[in-house]
Amino acid sequence: MKIIGLTGGIASGKSTVSKMLKDLGAIIIDADEIAKEVTQKGKAAYMDIINYFGKEILLESGDINRKKLANIVFGDTSALKKLNDITHPRIFKIIEDKINFYKKNQVNGVIILDVALLIETDLKHMVDEIWLITIDKDIQKSRLIKRNNLSMDEVNKRISAQMPLEEKIQYADYLIDNSGDIKDLKVQVEKLWEMINKK
Repeated sequence: MKIIGLTGGIASGKSTVSKMLKDLGAIIIDADEIAKEVTQKGKAAYMDIINYFGKEILLESGDINRKKLANIVFGDTSALKKLNDITHPRIFKIIEDKINFYKKNQVNGVIILDVALLIETDLKHMVDEIWLITIDKDIQKSRLIKRNNLSMDEVNKRISAQMPLEEKIQYADYLIDNSGDIKDLKVQVEKLWEMINKK
């Protein structure tokens, strides 16, 4: 069982690469999906978030307004740290449980751990290799504006809240450049997949 950590900055294309790897036969563990799961209405993390940030971050449905919460934490490092302190231990526990489940039940599979903050957290010690998606900064910004309907100020705050790409590269075993088109990306992903399955 091989465990590959897939990471990259915001709007770098992790979901696209993750889907390509899933289509090739990889087992995907997506930290963003788990984060949504642990912050659902009624869950312990949900209650802790409301207690700290207040009911102003709720939608009429009672669900957390993720955009509103993001605007708060990406402009305030102590608020971001608090949110991470609430959610990360719960997310990491589920990830660990999933890895252990697949190790027992699917010995020869390849797990792709899709985590934005893989390098910044202790999760990097849980993987055999780190695959980092790189992207031209201007392309990253334009994709983020288009995808999340954000202002340039919001975009800059979100990007600056993450570890710079130059630093992340030092931890990476392989780089996937997503500054080109989808065909070029697919070629790179398929080459890495072929290589990992030959090891």
